[in-house]
Parts: sequence; C-alpha cells; structure tokens
Amino acid sequence: MTEARKHVVLVADDDPEIRSLLSIRLKKAGYEVFDAGDGDQTLERIRQQKPDLVVLDVMMPGKNGWEVAKELRRDDEFKDIGIVMLTAIGERINEMTSPLYGADAFIDKPFEFSNLEQKIREVIEKRQS
Repeated sequence: MTEARKHVVLVADDDPEIRSLLSIRLKKAGYEVFDAGDGDQTLERIRQQKPDLVVLDVMMPGKNGWEVAKELRRDDEFKDIGIVMLTAIGERINEMTSPLYGADAFIDKPFEFSNLEQKIREVIEKRQS
C-alpha cells in the first residue's frame, strides 16, 4: 500500500508567531508546511516548493498579499495553487477585495483554526477536482 502524498501548504505572514502557530497546527493536521515572512520570499518559496495552497497575509513587507495573489494568477505555472487570504484588515474589505485578486477564500484575524483548516480543505478539494 502506498502512502498518499501530503498536501503542501505555504504559510505567508510577516508575524513570526502566526507563521509558527499555523505551521505547527497544519503539520499536526497532516500537511507538509513551508513558510515565508514577506511577499518576495513568498514568491520565491512558491517557485521552489510548488505548494497546493498558500495561506496569504495581506499586509506584508515588499509585495503585499494581494500583489502576490495577482502575480500567481497571471502565471499559468501556478494557476492551480489555492489561495486563502488571512488578514486583519476588516471583513468587508477582505470579502470585497480578495476575489478581485484571484483568492479562492478568505478568513479574518482573529480566527478559529478549525475554520481556517476547513477552508484549506475545501480549496484544495476544489482546485484538484
């Protein structure tokens, strides 16, 4: 019996505590996890690791999350990567803006990990069908 491939998730957030918390929780949930602390590093890690999904903070140094999402959606090589925006900018702004940049889903800070994990599962399933 072969083991199913672990889904790869990139956590991109400029807050090291959030990156660490999410990385630990997602690894426990069975994901292979990488992280990045700014927009440019996020794009570099995406090119290296080819994740199934990116949890993307909006407010990051360098390129912000929306710029990263827009760049991913312009590149055919990365069109299948799921994007979940994670931000504290406000629910209404997130709800209106995230889809404009190609995000599959969004979740507002503060958040319940179970809600984020559910969105991650839904986006990966949708992107792979």
